[in-house]
Amino acid sequence: MTPSGDEANSAVVPYPRVAVALHWAIALLLFAELALGWWMLDVPKTPPGLRAGWYNLHKSIGLAILAAVLLRMAWRAAHPQREVEAMPAWQRTAAQVMHGLLYACMVVMPATGLAGSMFTGYPIRFFGVVLPVWQRDWPAAKQLMSDVHDAIAWLFVALVALHVAAALWHWWQRDPVAARMGMPPLPSA
Repeated sequence: MTPSGDEANSAVVPYPRVAVALHWAIALLLFAELALGWWMLDVPKTPPGLRAGWYNLHKSIGLAILAAVLLRMAWRAAHPQREVEAMPAWQRTAAQVMHGLLYACMVVMPATGLAGSMFTGYPIRFFGVVLPVWQRDWPAAKQLMSDVHDAIAWLFVALVALHVAAALWHWWQRDPVAARMGMPPLPSA
């Protein structure tokens, strides 16, 4: 027996486990990375090496996140998901725009961080391994990349807040959207 049109629209079609695992793993890494990024700004420049160590860890985690995001984007392209048809068109459009902006931030933020590091003259270490990258001491370019990196970090935090608010709203509404990402249902009132 096949479900009627209304039943098919309200049925929860969960995302594949790989997509859900990548989403939550990247989310946890990003929260840790943002906290580290803002905390390390206050690390003193002396003694020598202490600040560099935290910055190198931040760069390493950022590059690892970039790799995970690119993997997630490839997975998403290879495994398209059906949209929740019960959602109004404006919500589907808003979700597409939001996801596009989130992905753009998750790619451009580490790219500008890496580019800024390439303009310092210092080696770039990925968990201790010096990366073979083009480098040139160019303070103006470094500052520009740092400014863009910081602006995107703030934009990203605002977008994540909206994303979480939308997810909680869908969860509260008990519609199929939150259930697709593995969020447990709210208890009945």
